[in-house]
Amino acid sequence: MAGSPLVFAVGIVGNILSFLVILAPVPTFYRVYKRKSTESFQSVPYAMALLSAMLWLYYALLTKDLLLLTINVVGCVVESAYLAIYISYASKKATAFTVKLVAIMNVGLYGVMVAVLQLGVKDGESRVTISGAIGSAFALAVFVAPLAIIRQVIRTKSVEFLPFWLSFFLTISAVVWFFYGLLMKDFFVATPNVLGLLFGLAQMSLHLVYKNPKKKGAVSEVLQAVPVDEEKNQVQLQQQQQQQSEEAGHVVVPATIDADGRDDDQDKDMQQSGVAIVNIPLPPPEEHPVMPPLEHPAPLPPMRMAVEVV
Repeated sequence: MAGSPLVFAVGIVGNILSFLVILAPVPTFYRVYKRKSTESFQSVPYAMALLSAMLWLYYALLTKDLLLLTINVVGCVVESAYLAIYISYASKKATAFTVKLVAIMNVGLYGVMVAVLQLGVKDGESRVTISGAIGSAFALAVFVAPLAIIRQVIRTKSVEFLPFWLSFFLTISAVVWFFYGLLMKDFFVATPNVLGLLFGLAQMSLHLVYKNPKKKGAVSEVLQAVPVDEEKNQVQLQQQQQQQSEEAGHVVVPATIDADGRDDDQDKDMQQSGVAIVNIPLPPPEEHPVMPPLEHPAPLPPMRMAVEVV
């Protein structure tokens, strides 16, 4: 069956679709390069995709499957380039997280797995079975990884950070590779693509629900509009305060020193700095209460005076 023209044709189609899946994030990383920022994009899907390609590359070497070998070599190279671009323009926190993730998964776990299978498992069939099972498990992680931002998609009602073409080609590729594994009787290839199809359809449904970014607004546009809105609110608040002060009215008197030691110019400065001045109207002089005169007024206490000595 491996040499059947049908199997070879399905494998070629699978390679083409997988190549399109690998190239689907190119617009995303062009945007990252143009804006010099990774914004809210995450590196987890690309680290997972790199690890999956590495695992299937090892499996293809054991089974001597040329079609699996070629596409996963391309996948390893391109996914590594994506991660390099991400690290170049990500924040310090995102860069540190990505470096740790790649070091633990793509270097540590992968190196341990290959070393254990090569040195600890002597039977070739058992080695193929174990590597195929591990590859299938991580293939599921590739389909699930883009759904890590499903909470953000629902919260923002925008699929700006969930690339449509990546979801689309993942879904179609899962169908083709399922039939390839079925024809090859390789259930390690066929099984994960069943769930891959379901996850791909889930991603496509998100695009159908939140496909109108103009109506709801893109996330990046909302983030950019926040400082402008705050500035407008501050201007409107200042205008309202000025209008209220004009309606209340202020008595203009010559510049004198108040009881607290401030003059009118200082009051104006306080008004300009945003300090509210409340005018309390006083009753006319005839309405002021008059205290009866004291028969024996108390003597004033002696005042202490400070004399400056030069």
